Amino acid sequence: MVQTRQEHYDIVVCGGGLAGFCAAVAAARLGSTVCLIGDRPVFGGNSSSEIRVTPHGAAAFHAYARETGIISELLIEERSVNHETIRENGWTNSVWDMTLYHMAVSTPNLTFYLNTSVTGVQMDGSRTIRSVTARMTGAETELRIGGQIFMDCTGDGVVADAAGCEWRWGSESREEFEEPHAPLAASNDTMGSSIHFKARDIGRPVPFKAPEWTVRYEDPAFFAGQGRHFYELESGYWWIEIGVPWNTVYDQEKIRHELTRHTLGIWDYIKNRDPILKERAAHLALDWIGQVPGKRESRRIMGRYLMTEHDPAGKTVFPDEIAYGGWFIDLHTAGGLLAGSAEPSSAEGYKETTEYAVKSYCGPYGIPLRILLAKDVDNLMMAGRNVSVTHAALGTVRVMATTALMGQAAGTAVAIALRQGIGVAEVTERCIGEVQQQLLRDGCFLPNVRGCDPEDLARRARVTASSSEPVQGAGPDSLDPTGGFILGDREERRRSKEPLNHRRGQWIAVGPERIRSLSVCLTNDSGSEQTVAAELVDVEHIWDYRSRGSARLAQAELVVPPGKKQWIRWELSPDETALMRPGRYIRLDLLPCPSVEWHIAGTVIPGHTSAYEMGDGRMRRYRDGGTLSYRVTPPQSCFSAENVLSGITRPYDYTNLWRSDPADSMQPWMEMEWKEAQTISIIEVTFPGHLLREYHNYPPFYRDPQTAKDYCIEVWNGDGWREVVRVEGNVQCKVRHKLDEAICIDKLRLSILATWGDPAAGVYEIRCYGSQ
Repeated sequence: MVQTRQEHYDIVVCGGGLAGFCAAVAAARLGSTVCLIGDRPVFGGNSSSEIRVTPHGAAAFHAYARETGIISELLIEERSVNHETIRENGWTNSVWDMTLYHMAVSTPNLTFYLNTSVTGVQMDGSRTIRSVTARMTGAETELRIGGQIFMDCTGDGVVADAAGCEWRWGSESREEFEEPHAPLAASNDTMGSSIHFKARDIGRPVPFKAPEWTVRYEDPAFFAGQGRHFYELESGYWWIEIGVPWNTVYDQEKIRHELTRHTLGIWDYIKNRDPILKERAAHLALDWIGQVPGKRESRRIMGRYLMTEHDPAGKTVFPDEIAYGGWFIDLHTAGGLLAGSAEPSSAEGYKETTEYAVKSYCGPYGIPLRILLAKDVDNLMMAGRNVSVTHAALGTVRVMATTALMGQAAGTAVAIALRQGIGVAEVTERCIGEVQQQLLRDGCFLPNVRGCDPEDLARRARVTASSSEPVQGAGPDSLDPTGGFILGDREERRRSKEPLNHRRGQWIAVGPERIRSLSVCLTNDSGSEQTVAAELVDVEHIWDYRSRGSARLAQAELVVPPGKKQWIRWELSPDETALMRPGRYIRLDLLPCPSVEWHIAGTVIPGHTSAYEMGDGRMRRYRDGGTLSYRVTPPQSCFSAENVLSGITRPYDYTNLWRSDPADSMQPWMEMEWKEAQTISIIEVTFPGHLLREYHNYPPFYRDPQTAKDYCIEVWNGDGWREVVRVEGNVQCKVRHKLDEAICIDKLRLSILATWGDPAAGVYEIRCYGSQ
């Protein structure tokens, strides 16, 4: 006999993927009672060990664009304790599941039910949800869960659909919104679902015999010839994908079976048919094959705003910005394996300067709260791939790191709405600034909003530090003392050639010192003298990719004689120097000259990234966003202590980082002093680390060398210094300390006792609060 239980919470979140998980944790941390309902036995959705898709986001294409907040806490913790390598697909293990589970169990105010599916919605009238009905698998228990506000993070829009919300399916026509990626005619075609596999090298030849019911592959042209590349053999491929002709909601079990048939058939081809692959795979044994398809697209619930492709492509600035994205407009071919070719960028070999690549590259761009607010139900929000976007815009917002940010934003907005006693639809007009400032306080980043919390007492302080590192540039033979920034194998990079086939640019932070000269390290193997055109360009931030249309501050022609690794100097006039804005970036561009190579530096100077021109007046990140070889005279003081009060916790419009001078033998410290005594009970610090690259580039047991490992906080109230915080073995970038009691102080000192390898200490931000 089925038992029935009734429960009531402030907020009910349906869907245990990264969007729903981050929404639930964010709201619970802000004091709301939250119930999180997930239909799988583990959290994480597509990222879990059941499906094993690595979370992607903006950092795949933009330097220093990695998502922060709750998703960052989780990913940092997982890498620090997990022995397993992370690959793009197929290698996620249960350590990731337990990382999420531990956070859920440790979060006050949060109740959760796993293995529980929402089966119905109860309404009060046509615009208010009263409760949802859910069934616990294997427990013969039905839950009736009431709440004030509901969140649909189910991916398929199960709650919104049952509540009568309007939704869209498939592709809009090009005529409807004039989106460049939209097809000429509208259709019901959606992107498909995938399952992954994992293989292990067991050290000896191992055979594989496919069952008779698998799909048999014979033609090599089906793979590389149609963009289905075997980029590695130990893990699955995103292109093992099927949707059309089946419906990704109603035909999921059929899709699962078809994907299994095809996956085993592809492994059979690798092991037994392809003459090259079968040699490479001789010692590989199939270790795991997924049986829960990872979905890309189904229902998209209509909200208070419909985001189109024009918004990410044009970087629309929204007053209600609450998250950001930066993945490219990635629209997989409907049908997947059953279609004539794979996803377009893969089909053209991931070339980065084609017409398709140029029109698909976008971001980082802001995301508005209104696409998370259901237009037809007043107490319903969405987060994840079911938000209010067109099919073309879904191509960029659907990746999991981005949906996790939307989830945290939704949970934050709901908690603040309840605190204010207003409906969630009123947030955009009545308290969007408070939501934005709370997100920034909780470690998130917003491209068009700067931290300026009036309750932050640190903003009233004068900041000093033991020292700050001057930036004088780096060369191809510069050593990376941390081992954490270096971009690939040093010998491989020394052998590689990087000719100036395209315009290339190097961002340089301008300090209070006037720049008198710049030098670049170039090789000219042509045998004759070459001339390279150089420009200094005014840029707004490190993602200002305009290669034309920006203010040109200076230009010159650099004469490069034949020879290797020559430092070519550019002397600037006083008038040119006067045009540079201290506390901002300039970009040093070298124009195409294929006979000349501009060397990448042997290390990365934090916040000093580079890009190259891809076409149509636009640039994109160069390599992993590393630093090109340059020198600046005099060295620039761009890592000063005052940067910790900039309101931005990453390189953006400036470095926004205090970094101590590693040449100083003194233990690095940062100090805040107030003119009048302050009562403080909460101290929050943001350390550097985990921003330059995306998550799956980090190895097992990783601790970022830049992050403070051991640190202490002391306070001064006229009677001498008193230690109030001491931490050893920290791995997180964002830390929060609530003191046992509020204390009245005149000064506060943060001392970095040890990092995880960087000889310099660093801090992006310090916040101080008098109360919770």
